[in-house]
Amino acid sequence: MKPNRSGTLDTLRGLTLLSMMAYHGCWDLVYLRGLPWSWYHGFWAYVWQQSICCTFILLSGYCWQMGRHPLRRGLMSFGGGLAVSLVTALAMPEDPVRFGVLTFLGTAMLLTVPLRRWLDRVPPRLGLAGAFGLFLLVRNINDGFLGFAGVPILMLPRSWYANLFTAGLGFPGPGFVSSDYFSLLPWLLFWTGYFLYRLRPAEPLLPDIRLPGFSAMGRHSLLIYLLHQPVLYALLVLLPTFL
Repeated sequence: MKPNRSGTLDTLRGLTLLSMMAYHGCWDLVYLRGLPWSWYHGFWAYVWQQSICCTFILLSGYCWQMGRHPLRRGLMSFGGGLAVSLVTALAMPEDPVRFGVLTFLGTAMLLTVPLRRWLDRVPPRLGLAGAFGLFLLVRNINDGFLGFAGVPILMLPRSWYANLFTAGLGFPGPGFVSSDYFSLLPWLLFWTGYFLYRLRPAEPLLPDIRLPGFSAMGRHSLLIYLLHQPVLYALLVLLPTFL
């Protein structure tokens, strides 16, 4: 293992991967097998889903500066996202993945490469407050407005919500459909993780935690992400028909 690799971060990523696989397994049962599960459409299932994606995005932003090849990692993540989009467009044309989480993470990584010189000029506390404040302000931008906690403050022009390109920025046009949608806005929460890394203490507050299995999963998160849904689909096919 590389000396600068954190077992704690790998373990946290592995635990989040397990949570994600459980959530996607439930999604498959509800939407592909028609399981009537009202809880999954409710508030706490939404909190579960948001905890997964926020943790992944914050971890990705935090770890961006720890790797030696951010450009290569960005291209790999973006390429993985394109592969997921292509496969789902062919296999599930009625419910494809467009601008999924891997595409977003790859885009955010690649965007941070040329912007790093400017990001590093921002005092980290100011950058952290600004990045997180921006996330909160544009949290509902996909729905057509700026606001806090779902309360509109400023309605945005409908002309901004035009096509597939604007959807990638955060302004989905009429008829846009994606079963896994992470646009640049509001999810540049990624930069909140970036500034959190710059505020890390000189000495770690916690010991290096390496849980067998979970830390290994965290080290291979991209591969596991790409493979977990085909495995879940295969298991779904093999499930008894009464489910």
